[in-house]
Amino acid sequence: MATPRHPDRIERRLAAILAADVVGYSRLMGANEAATARDLREHRTAIDPIVANHAGRIVKTTGDGALVEFPSIVAAVECAMAMQKLMAERNAAVPQDRRMLFRIGVNLGDVLIEGDDILGDGVNVAARLESLADPGGICISRQAYEQVEGKLALQFRELGPQHPKNIAKPVEVYAISSPALSGTPWGAPANLQQEIYYCRARDGVRLAYAKAGQGPPLMKTPNWLSHLEYDWQSPVWRHILRGLAADHTLIRYDARGSGLSDWEVGALSLDAWVSDLEAVVATLAVKRFPLLGISQGCAISIAYAVRHPERVSHLVLYGGFALGAGKRSPAARKKLKAMATLMGLEWGADSPAIRQMFVAELFPDCPKEVGDWFNERQRLFTSAEYASRYVEAVGDIDVTELLAKVTVPTLVMHRRGDLRQPIEEGRRMAAGIPGAHFVALEGRNHVPLEGDPAVERFFEEIRLFLGG
Repeated sequence: MATPRHPDRIERRLAAILAADVVGYSRLMGANEAATARDLREHRTAIDPIVANHAGRIVKTTGDGALVEFPSIVAAVECAMAMQKLMAERNAAVPQDRRMLFRIGVNLGDVLIEGDDILGDGVNVAARLESLADPGGICISRQAYEQVEGKLALQFRELGPQHPKNIAKPVEVYAISSPALSGTPWGAPANLQQEIYYCRARDGVRLAYAKAGQGPPLMKTPNWLSHLEYDWQSPVWRHILRGLAADHTLIRYDARGSGLSDWEVGALSLDAWVSDLEAVVATLAVKRFPLLGISQGCAISIAYAVRHPERVSHLVLYGGFALGAGKRSPAARKKLKAMATLMGLEWGADSPAIRQMFVAELFPDCPKEVGDWFNERQRLFTSAEYASRYVEAVGDIDVTELLAKVTVPTLVMHRRGDLRQPIEEGRRMAAGIPGAHFVALEGRNHVPLEGDPAVERFFEEIRLFLGG
């Protein structure tokens, strides 16, 4: 006779869990609520048989998301692949700004059983993996990877240990790279490899620089808190980097005091930053290249182009300024000083308050998980001392007298609602550069995030400008 189950006993089991959601669902709903609801319903109708064919059980759907349980991790990953392949086919004839792209996370873990629902860290990890996946992509945990490696004809890209919110231990993450997944944006190869090197600046500071992609060189100057490795995992930068490396050999470097470059530095000024760019270019022996500056990287790019017009074929400036915030008005100077003082005291603290100030200005319309990721990573990219000195040095930038001396073709782009750097600063910068072409992009986030229509416009303008 069967032993009756104790009513207070917690039931657990090992399960393969798939979590999926739609990228930019709120934006799609805001653009056309009825059409978005209809499209999602039709996509789910097409996906349900795929789930059933892989013995999956849809535990629940939540708005644009779904949680599915499988008896086999191999079946879960195969189902995820089939889902993304189907969505790529269904999106092929849909305009870029109306495409419905899924992100999928797959985990193998212990779950709690509560009626028809499943709970616990096994489910939470799958949901966090989903948030790390590219639009149209799949991320899996190490536990899942160890079970499917060698059993499925897939390639994997190791993303390293991640620290998902509310998960006690780091999670090792792998992204699936396969020709069957055509959701990687703008034609960039899913298994893009990066090579990291080091050189010395004029004053001895060690600078880390990297190359990724193939094709003619494209040089990018640093902006606020880069990290050559973490940027490829960043929901803020990964789609931008892949798009830039799709048609070029992307060359970039971590600014002195941050990322993989030396953190203990003396000089911190526009002249030092331009000198660092000169050191990287000299090490690589690149003769001529387009130069891309984003945010404060625009001033560095302008100063370098004036000093070395023979090196720069085109100048691409995005979200930048010629005059630092500390020189725009007495009130702005006081605000900058106060912020620098707080950063020096609180930057590395467990409290995210001071770092959240940057998130609120840089990405006012970002999803919460993106803001949380950026907030936490900021303190890993540099020290409190450097962060404080950096914002003051950026505030002291003034290249207004150099604008008229720029002789290379220049493209200037800026977002209309940018809170960190108002569009007026971009317009002034473009107006001062002879023959510069100015493009205003819709939106408020300082950098357009994945799924934002401004991303495609950003790359389209660059391609047209560079003649590709």
